[in-house]
Amino acid sequence: IGEEQLQEFINFALRYMSTLNLPAKRGTFVEFRTGLINICPVGRSCSQKEREQFAEYDQVHCVREKFIQAITKQFPNLPFKYSIGGQISFDVFPKGWDKTYCLKYLDDYTTIHFFGDKTQPGGNDYEMSQSTRVISHT
Repeated sequence: IGEEQLQEFINFALRYMSTLNLPAKRGTFVEFRTGLINICPVGRSCSQKEREQFAEYDQVHCVREKFIQAITKQFPNLPFKYSIGGQISFDVFPKGWDKTYCLKYLDDYTTIHFFGDKTQPGGNDYEMSQSTRVISHT
């Protein structure tokens, strides 16, 4: 996508986060990483205690799941996939760039074991755990 669409996307995410009332909010809510954008409603600079508080709050209130639904509704035509991972954030990446991407480079292997904790639909390990090329362990 171009810079204009990217800024529109980021601005929406920041506006959405500004409306959330959470147990805590700290800094670094949007982080650009190689191949993906990480969005963290509580902020990546939260303490371990704040991380745990958010994780508990998210389990009850589905903050990240609702956030993804709002983004998907706002930007239905963007070529992005969204995956909840870890305790406090979710990843945004181009469709086709999930964890199964690495399988393109593993043709010489007949047995591949995958270990993941977020193997439910919407989790960042889901696609890999469903691949017929791997033996998945949760």
